[in-house]
Amino acid sequence: MDYFLSEEQQMIVDITRQITDERIIPIRAELDEKHQFPRQILNEMAQADLFGVPIPEEYGGFGGGCLDIAITVEQLGRGCIGVGTAFAANFLGVYPIIIAGSEEMKQKYLPDVATGKKFGAFGLTEANAGSDASGIQTTAVLDGDEWVLNGTKQWITNGGEAQIYSVVAITDRSRGPRGASLFVVEEGDPGFSCGPKEKKMGIRASSTTELIFKDCRIPKDRLIGRAGTGFITVMKTLDLSRPGIAALGVGLAQGALDEAVKYAKQRQQFGKPIIAFQAVQHMLADMAIGIESARALVYAAARHIQAHPKDMSKASAMCKTYATDVAMKVATDAVQVMGGYGYMCEYPAEKMMRDAKILQIYEGTNQIQRNVIGQELNKEYS
Repeated sequence: MDYFLSEEQQMIVDITRQITDERIIPIRAELDEKHQFPRQILNEMAQADLFGVPIPEEYGGFGGGCLDIAITVEQLGRGCIGVGTAFAANFLGVYPIIIAGSEEMKQKYLPDVATGKKFGAFGLTEANAGSDASGIQTTAVLDGDEWVLNGTKQWITNGGEAQIYSVVAITDRSRGPRGASLFVVEEGDPGFSCGPKEKKMGIRASSTTELIFKDCRIPKDRLIGRAGTGFITVMKTLDLSRPGIAALGVGLAQGALDEAVKYAKQRQQFGKPIIAFQAVQHMLADMAIGIESARALVYAAARHIQAHPKDMSKASAMCKTYATDVAMKVATDAVQVMGGYGYMCEYPAEKMMRDAKILQIYEGTNQIQRNVIGQELNKEYS
């Protein structure tokens, strides 16, 4: 289908597709098996100026919106969402700076992100603060001209690989959610370290670690925005980033369908390729319908969000929930179409099925997204 992308957007798609086909797909199984961070691929993406896509032009970027990043990560997701997650999480880490950072902070960090010289990460989740972000225990106390952070973040994408971390910490517990603030922590700051890489079911090319703060001292000017506005900025950040997760789902689902169709055309049973059987055709048809529906919703939601409407949260939650549910179903059905071969590591379908599951969990579980949608509907009809 023609989604009426601009000439510049089609160029982004073409460049990312080429990198995916030529650099990611040939080694995705190796990256998965070795739990290897795709540093070289990310460097090549930086050389192609893809890290500048969502960075404002005045800081050396392309100045793209929500749709531009979605079409980029969709192509990466078609190859490997582990690589796509590493790329997307970089922007999750710097969106708070774009949204609420001072001019000096933007000038300091964004140009290096746009060129790929530095990577970002986002420190929100903790052992007892996942869906319930108000359960955060990490604290930040002002001591003269420095903030002192103590606590531990869990399951942080790009942990140990990033140089710039946007970290949520409590600065005034008596104020509840209004007592949370956001800070920039840099690699090498005293008192800051990362735990060992987690061993995961999927997205193994993506680095996931703890962030550990033990009397971590950072300059006073590393506060993003004003003290107490952390959760507001976090919510705005996630509204912008969730369409990217949805797009990863669309990309993964497209990759799974491609593999399933290719296999169904080659696999012979009862003297003919299995794609000739109506049962298989119907499975493939339902997969294709789901993918195109998800893509249409993601693109429409991304265009809508670029205008910063009041219902950003609902649109963001809708596309994230639907597209990632489609990705899980399509990946599972691809394994089914391929039968025993689909279950073997020799074929990419089993990896896609393992990878797809995280899309329904990170950046807000799909159950939480349905809560968001329901709450917004309740407001609309009150």
